Amino acid sequence: MSTAKRPTKEITLLGRGYMIACDSGEEAKLERAARYLDRAMQGIHSQSSVLGNERIAIMAALNITHELLEALDEHRAGEASLNRLHDRLERALEGARPAKS
Repeated sequence: MSTAKRPTKEITLLGRGYMIACDSGEEAKLERAARYLDRAMQGIHSQSSVLGNERIAIMAALNITHELLEALDEHRAGEASLNRLHDRLERALEGARPAKS
């Protein structure tokens, strides 16, 4: 078993730094995700400064998960629509092909 440690990258959420394990080459993606999460947390924090950071993080996670699920539903609906269109085109092309003798 390897005892090698993965490299870490510092991110900041609500002004507090966190060291996060991050594979090489993935730093930009981690930073982007951290900025997105920080903006979500800042928005919740600005609405109610009485909430603790843990509750803010949970609410942000739920909001982001909701956004993700909505996007996945839209993607699936779009795929289903494309599949129906593809089927209709295939049937139309079959009807337009010359009959075999």
